[in-house]
Amino acid sequence: MVSRTVKRRGTLIGMMLCVVVGTAQPAIASTAADASGRAAAFRASPVHEAERGIARSLASSLRHSRWRERVREAVLGAQDVDLQNLAGRAAGDPTGRRLHTAVAAANRRIVGLKGLPASTGSLLRMRLGAPAMRPRLRAGITPWVAVAAADGHAKALTAYDSRGRAHAVDTARVPERPLYILDIDVSKAHRAGLAVLHKALAGKDLDTPKSANTPDTEGWWATKVTAVEVKDDEEPWFKGAAEMFSLVTGFGPDGKARVDSVDMPYLDYDNTVYYPNQILVNWSNYKYNLADVVMMEDDDGTNYKALAQALTTALLTVADQGAYIPLVNAVLSAVPDSWFTDDPDYVESWYTLSKNSTGRLNGASGNGWMTVEPYFVEQF
Repeated sequence: MVSRTVKRRGTLIGMMLCVVVGTAQPAIASTAADASGRAAAFRASPVHEAERGIARSLASSLRHSRWRERVREAVLGAQDVDLQNLAGRAAGDPTGRRLHTAVAAANRRIVGLKGLPASTGSLLRMRLGAPAMRPRLRAGITPWVAVAAADGHAKALTAYDSRGRAHAVDTARVPERPLYILDIDVSKAHRAGLAVLHKALAGKDLDTPKSANTPDTEGWWATKVTAVEVKDDEEPWFKGAAEMFSLVTGFGPDGKARVDSVDMPYLDYDNTVYYPNQILVNWSNYKYNLADVVMMEDDDGTNYKALAQALTTALLTVADQGAYIPLVNAVLSAVPDSWFTDDPDYVESWYTLSKNSTGRLNGASGNGWMTVEPYFVEQF
C-alpha cells in the first residue's frame, strides 16, 4: 500500500504532467477543521475562503421562507444547482437579489484565482449532501450549509445555520440534519483550464502534432480499457461522485514530452466494476512502444495560468535520450511541493503499458485494476 506521503508526491507528478488538472482545496481554518486534527497539514486557500463566505450568506438567506422553499425545490429537482443562476431567477425576491450580487462577485473572484478567462462563467454549485437527507429536507427541516472539504479524510465539516452560527459536523456518518454542500463545478473549470493550458503549450511548441511520424494510413493502434475498478476513490459522502481522469504520458513522435488526458466520467464510485470499452492510449501519438498511466480524482483550486507557466518551463527541460525514460522524474524535481496549495487525489498508477498489453493489469499501489486489450481503429 502506498503511504499518504508517497501518494501526495505521485499526485504532484500527475499535476505537472496533466493539461487538465484541478487541485483540491485546503481544509477550513475553523472549528470543524481543527476538529479534524489535520488543519495544520493544509494551507489557506483564497478560493476556499470565497466559497466559505458564500456558504455563510446562503445559510443566512434560508431564514426567509419563500426563498428557502425555492432553494429546496431546486435542490430536490437536480443533482447540482448553479447557485448564481438560481439567485438570478429570483428577480422579484430581495433575498435572492442580494445573494445573486454576492455570488456573482465570488464567482468572478474564483475564476480569476484559478487563472481562467472571464468567459468561463459561474462555477459555484450547490447540492444535497447525501441522498439519505432527502426525506428530512422534504419534511421542511431548514438545512445547514457547508463547503465541501478538500481533505477527504477530514473528521469534521464546518456547517452554518440560518443564524450564522458554525457547527462541526462529523464526517464519519451522514448527519440527520440535511446539508447543502457548496462546491466548484470541477468539470466546467476542467474544460476552461484545458483551453488555457493548451494555448500555453502551443505557444511553446509543446502541443505535439500526431503527424510528426506518419501512422498507418488505414488506421492506428490503441489500447482499450474493457473493465476497471478502484477500491478507494478518495471521495467520502460529503464530496459526492468522483471526477475521475487518467493521464497517459510519454514522448511524442517528434521526441518531445507529451501528455494525453483521458476523462473517465463513468467512474463515479469505488468498489464498483465498470465496463467502458474506452480508448486509453492512441499509439500513433507516441514515439516509443511504452507509456505510463496515472489515475486521478479532480478537485477544485488550481490556478491554471500559473500551472501552465510551470508546466511549460518543466517540459522544455525534458529531452529525448533515444530510449524510453519516465518523464515524471524531471518534472517532479522541477517543481517543489510548496508551489501548490494542495493536490488533487492520487488514485492509482500503471507503468510501462505497451502496445501489446492485454488482460488484467493491477495498479502499482494496489488500489485499482483494469483489463486492457490492443484495438485497431480503422480510418474511413
